[in-house]
Amino acid sequence: MLVRRNLVTNVFGPKTRLKNFCSASAAKVSGSNGDHSYVQGEKPGSTDNFPQHDIAIVGGGMVGMALACSLASMPLTKQLSIAIIDSNPALKGGVSIKKDGPPDPRVSTVTPATISFFKDIDAWKYVEQQRHAYFDKMQVWDYTGLGYTKYHARDVNKEFLGCVVENKVLQSSLLSRVQCTDAQTTIYSSRLTSMNLSPSGSPTVAANVSSKTTMNEPGHLAKLELSDGSSLYAKLVVGADGSKSRVRELAGFKTTGWNYSQNAVICTVEHTQENFCAWQRFLPSGPIALLPIGDNYSNIVWTMNPKEATDRKVMDRDDFVKDVNSALDSGYGPSPQSSIFGSQSFFSWLKPDVTVSVDEGFEVPPKVVKLASERMVFPLSLNHAKNYASKRVVLIGDAAHTVHPLAGQGVNLGFGDAFSLSKVIAEGVALGTDIGEVGLMKKYEAERKPANIAMMAILDGFQKAYSVDFGPLNVLRAAAFHGANYISPLKKSIISYASGDQRLPLFT
Repeated sequence: MLVRRNLVTNVFGPKTRLKNFCSASAAKVSGSNGDHSYVQGEKPGSTDNFPQHDIAIVGGGMVGMALACSLASMPLTKQLSIAIIDSNPALKGGVSIKKDGPPDPRVSTVTPATISFFKDIDAWKYVEQQRHAYFDKMQVWDYTGLGYTKYHARDVNKEFLGCVVENKVLQSSLLSRVQCTDAQTTIYSSRLTSMNLSPSGSPTVAANVSSKTTMNEPGHLAKLELSDGSSLYAKLVVGADGSKSRVRELAGFKTTGWNYSQNAVICTVEHTQENFCAWQRFLPSGPIALLPIGDNYSNIVWTMNPKEATDRKVMDRDDFVKDVNSALDSGYGPSPQSSIFGSQSFFSWLKPDVTVSVDEGFEVPPKVVKLASERMVFPLSLNHAKNYASKRVVLIGDAAHTVHPLAGQGVNLGFGDAFSLSKVIAEGVALGTDIGEVGLMKKYEAERKPANIAMMAILDGFQKAYSVDFGPLNVLRAAAFHGANYISPLKKSIISYASGDQRLPLFT
């Protein structure tokens, strides 16, 4: 069974130790404005001047850092001057990952498409040096006991379906990659407070810090003011600052969406044996997922109503473990030991070929024996910006869209945004155009918006379909499970789409 993981004790040390972590060609790191930030490559100027950058990325989380990595990896964009604005001290002092400790409960399930992106920007090798867990099988079933489906990587000739990685491992791997390039990257350990997209008068610009195509005239730069009193200018501002994006607010982007009246309880749990499969069971109040994270650990993502979430966050640890095992076994309803549709023969008239996983019967997930981390609770919602781009400003990741976590697709959509935006910026550089022009940024929006909306619609539809406990609807859901399990073209299409292929799960 395919699960691989590796461990390191320290992602990178203090700035003075960075040279030991990177190769001899690694970018230089030095202080700027006291302890305010540190700079890779060439410093943007002295503290007496306003620094100017080609791109200011507001938000140094996984998606923002992925964009910086992608830009630093492409020949056309690696010379751009990039500012990363984030007050997270981990970007400055490093992320310590304990070798023997349990995994952090905040994890992401990255798709094969995301892994390919990380390999293209030369960041995946850092992930593989740390804790991670590939999985090649997934089982999904319903609390009614009427249906289930299993997905296997071999069904689509893939090596794996995904990889579960702690968020801090993804972020530290991307940061390590940025620090080992020659990119002109400055990290500002501060917060964005205000933004002027049409500042009057030309800024005092430090020499030799931006690309050769930098334009200093008014209207060609955005001015950003930070919480520590400093300011900087950029031709393009990227909002990668999450679902409560300050960039989105200041730029006046409108959003649409709703709350699900559901919370997600997440935590790390321990088994007596290693878990090699991703499991998801739909319960009356929402799905529960059990995801492998390496060794004998798994990650729990359990959706429920807010009161249940509050109660389960503070309940006795042993009682919580009992509830988890019940939710993953026969609690709320029987396990689907038999089919109301009479097995595979019911669907045999549709297509003679079947997938490998059809012959694998229903399995009960491995028992949880211990709660290995704190329990964290997050409210769930759907939110989408009506526009992703305007002049000098563009949104990526959760700043542009947030989705229900039932399929683990949120961060993968964000990584897709980062990849797409970096390609569009490279196109602008190749053509010699202003990278902050709205026409160029709208190309990014035109590519990503339909893909994101399609995924959001599918996840929202799943959420609504499983929010109703009604006899005839339960039978229809069971039929859908069995159809996905036995109809080979449908199953293969679902796996491909969930793996990151931009193709809707329809018959092809």
